[in-house]
Amino acid sequence: MTARSPTSAVPALDGRTVVITRPAGTGSPLARRVRRLGGVPLLLPGLSLRASEGPDTAASLRAALGDELLIFTSPAAVRFAAQLASLRTQATVFAVGQGTARALARHGLQAVAPVQRQDSEGLLDQAALSELGGRRVALVGAPGGRGVLRSELVARGAQLREVHVYRRGTPRWQRRQLEQIRQLPAEARVLLSSAEALDNLRQGLPADAFARLCAAVAVVSSERLAEAAQGAGFKRVRVAASALSENLLAAAARP
Repeated sequence: MTARSPTSAVPALDGRTVVITRPAGTGSPLARRVRRLGGVPLLLPGLSLRASEGPDTAASLRAALGDELLIFTSPAAVRFAAQLASLRTQATVFAVGQGTARALARHGLQAVAPVQRQDSEGLLDQAALSELGGRRVALVGAPGGRGVLRSELVARGAQLREVHVYRRGTPRWQRRQLEQIRQLPAEARVLLSSAEALDNLRQGLPADAFARLCAAVAVVSSERLAEAAQGAGFKRVRVAASALSENLLAAAARP
């Protein structure tokens, strides 16, 4: 059974272990927040990220910056795009979630982003994306994923350009990380904000380690991910208000 936690000030974690599954190299800020709240962070990335290779990527991005509408799918999309070119644009900019909008703001871009449902479906509910009738739309992110944005934007009449500025893969875990998971307390919290990361953990971890992970409490960023977590074997699932760190930690701190 899932329970949605309200958005509120984050209470103390009281020594609780918190498993952070954000992509390799990106979990340290969240780990510091866990420590400040009195928790014990355990980094177990569910994804690895790397820049897209090829000389055409930067040129494609610069062309996309001249389109009418510009959609960034994740904070990673912003980070890798900014490594290729200045993000100055006259386009109307959209972000899939508030975390992506915050990343864009650090580069001087104000983005339209959903507040309630922070995913592809939430973004598609924005009135400005309801009828696209031949407008030039650029989607900046990585290949793969569910393809909801891609298919629906085309169905709504967009002249769609996709720019893949990075690629996702399966991380490599150290023996120390696997041993920590095998000793994970039952009241630990596992933070999940990506179905692809969850799938990598399910397929890549040794069976006994993944079973121990599933014995903990999953804290997920959406109802859709709650269903995926239950399908993977988690018996206890909490749904946070969003994928933002403060909302995941607020849900993780509740008894």
